[in-house]
Amino acid sequence: MEDQEKILAFMREQAYHPMTVRELEEAFGIKDSVTFKELVKTLNALEASGEVIRTRANRYGVPEKMNLVRGRLQSHPKGFGFVIPETPDSDDVYVHANDMNGALHGDTVFVRVEKEAGGNRLEGQIIRIVERGIKQVVGTFKDERHYAFVIPDEKRIGKDIFIPKDSFNGAVDGHKVVVNIVRYPEGRVNPEGEVVEILGHKNDPGVDILSIIRKFNLPEAFPEDVLAEAEAAPDEISEEEIKGRRDLRDRMMVTIDGADAKDLDDAVSLEKLPNGNVRLGVHIADVSYYVRDKSQLDNEAYRRGTSVYLVDRVIPMLPHRLSNGICSLNPQVDRLTISCDMEMDAGGNTVKYDIFLSVIRTDERMTYADVRSILDDKDEALIEKYSQLVPMFEEMKNLALKLRGKRMQRGAIDFDFREAKIYVDEAGTPTEIGFRTRSIAEQIIEEFMLAANETVAEHFHWMKQPFMYRIHEDPNAEKLMAFMEFITNFGYSIRGKGNSVHPRALQQLLEEVKGTPEEIIISTVMLRSMKQARYDAESLGHYGLSTEFYTHFTSPIRRYPDLIVHRRIREWIELGNQISEKRLGYWAEQMPVIAEHASQRERLAVDAERETDDLKKAEFMLERVGEEFEGVISSVTSFGIFVELPNTIEGLVHVSFLTDDYYHYHEKMFALVGERTGKQYRIGDVVEVRVANVNVDERTIDFEIVGMPKAGFRGSRERTPRVIDGRGGDRKPTRGKQQDRSRAGRPDRPGRPDRPDRPDRPDRQKDKKHPAEIRQKYKDRRKAEGNKPPRRTGSGKASNGEEVLPIGTGEGDTPAKRQKGFWEDLVKSKKKNRKNVASQVKRKRR
Repeated sequence: MEDQEKILAFMREQAYHPMTVRELEEAFGIKDSVTFKELVKTLNALEASGEVIRTRANRYGVPEKMNLVRGRLQSHPKGFGFVIPETPDSDDVYVHANDMNGALHGDTVFVRVEKEAGGNRLEGQIIRIVERGIKQVVGTFKDERHYAFVIPDEKRIGKDIFIPKDSFNGAVDGHKVVVNIVRYPEGRVNPEGEVVEILGHKNDPGVDILSIIRKFNLPEAFPEDVLAEAEAAPDEISEEEIKGRRDLRDRMMVTIDGADAKDLDDAVSLEKLPNGNVRLGVHIADVSYYVRDKSQLDNEAYRRGTSVYLVDRVIPMLPHRLSNGICSLNPQVDRLTISCDMEMDAGGNTVKYDIFLSVIRTDERMTYADVRSILDDKDEALIEKYSQLVPMFEEMKNLALKLRGKRMQRGAIDFDFREAKIYVDEAGTPTEIGFRTRSIAEQIIEEFMLAANETVAEHFHWMKQPFMYRIHEDPNAEKLMAFMEFITNFGYSIRGKGNSVHPRALQQLLEEVKGTPEEIIISTVMLRSMKQARYDAESLGHYGLSTEFYTHFTSPIRRYPDLIVHRRIREWIELGNQISEKRLGYWAEQMPVIAEHASQRERLAVDAERETDDLKKAEFMLERVGEEFEGVISSVTSFGIFVELPNTIEGLVHVSFLTDDYYHYHEKMFALVGERTGKQYRIGDVVEVRVANVNVDERTIDFEIVGMPKAGFRGSRERTPRVIDGRGGDRKPTRGKQQDRSRAGRPDRPGRPDRPDRPDRPDRQKDKKHPAEIRQKYKDRRKAEGNKPPRRTGSGKASNGEEVLPIGTGEGDTPAKRQKGFWEDLVKSKKKNRKNVASQVKRKRR
């Protein structure tokens, strides 16, 4: 490790230029063969990890000095992609489909930046694949008899997986399968794989969600050794375990969660103090006591990173034995916790706090619905049932409103978007789509948890010890400037420039537009200008909350960063300043790694949850094709508009369905504007749409605007296609038996006004000749006329008045003879042309 750091530091010096192994040997003054071998091994290890690049001339250097960017490839189904750099605040690099060099979505690659693709966007070419991101693929098995293909569910992979016959392993057409990639693509060759798991037929109940679980590589069952550790946990706490903890079992406290929640990891208490202040207590299950560092439980929790909440199931971070058992703060039982007591004055300001180990016993397990009914609806039955707790709930409501008002005053941004809740039956079929409410009950828990998170984060920031923080960086300056320019279209303006805009100004704008038609469009565009929150080992502040210090302390059952925070609190409480330098060094080294891993697992969980929601929403709308709804435009792109229905379902009205005009996309206005009519479609506009199509496999829903003319040919009306007659005239197409039936019973017509009368011919087929005979006749006639081609007229006559014969068959010919003659004539003409071409080539060579 020291040798690697030494080599990297040397190569990063300003005077360094790419060197060979021999030159590096001289630079480091290596004299013996053993040290030289160690140098070569170290260089190979650095090259394998991607920290050092070896050129074609076998010279070594660091990527940043070779105009190379290391990052993760994010592909598009159309073939192109973007490399997301590993270094923060670096611009993404666009990669054309022809410059992928065999890389697939998710790969870690080196890209050479070659030019600017347009505007400020960088464009490059992938030089090397450092690490493959996808080793397994979930998809639909397509049997081609002697071989098969698996069509990936992840469309960004861009290529089907080739499966040899001996790798089917029992899969048949239509199965959802998991495939191990055994050979990655080279050039235009598809990757090759082997079926390792059959999930079931794609139409079987439950296979759709199971496919998403496998696609995102979400772990389901816990390993046996992990379950064994969980089973060893006690059902009750002992008196020995209580020693050294502050006893809060006499304090009145409750848990407030959803009705279906089973992992109750936070409890709250509130009591008035003699000095007029209140003491808010946030008590979190002491999961770190049961999940010890480097144990099997800890390793599995780290691997999972977070609990994943899908539509019909939860994939927990910890086994149910812990999450629903000894770590769950069930009512009327003793539980070990870590508590944060905060004394607050009349203005909601924290004047004193304490963080300590504790033992508690909650009085009641309350639900959001019950607390809401007590505080807002004044439900008499519930008030009587929980009469001892009602005064505390009233105080909690008052304090929560103070904390929220204080947070809004300092500039915290509050996006009040609705969140859908999908209800499914036992077979997994969606039956209803509702909304997650955000009443005073939810606000009480939200404000109390925010206060505890801020208090813990600030405490450890000033302790100057390694810690895990939740950060939200300032918006990108260009995106923020674009947003400020955008809102001027609605008559609003914000003082500031770039990142100097305080979040308070943005929150004031949200309050200003609340209830107006432009509320949705401004809120949506503002949210898109923000960066994603993430975990980090440094306290960089939280822009959205407008706070300098923030962490995640309140959910150690379902989030691994919270478990790390508890572990650091426990060490600080138990050891204080006596913690060893070695341990501090360990945390300083590992904290950034844990933070990055936790951020990645969080994003993956969000993507999986979003995809299951999209899947069930598509299934829900599948039965509603043709129905009409009123919706709001939620997004505008160059290829169409996205419309969100009141039930949060979103669909696309493709620009080709906007048939009343040619529409052009105005990026700064986020609008499609009609070329002729000037009609506009903008975010926030209310439109009437009809469900045109639903693709469950693609998770897409297509809408069309009600009242819009149907897509088709310009001035479209039903018309009979015209067929050009080979004889030079026009005739209506033959429609077989249908045409014969349409003429049945009609009197024979003596003639037509658009052509001269002619006698009926009993059988045209007898007058037709073979194409070879016709061509021979043409040759003979041109030879007789001096090789002058005849001039055709609209009546199908030659210039000398002689009739041009139709393409047909000669009298007496059999079909077999006619077909043989045709192909013989065709082959002769091909040979003649090939001979002429060959002779021209030979003449050129001579």
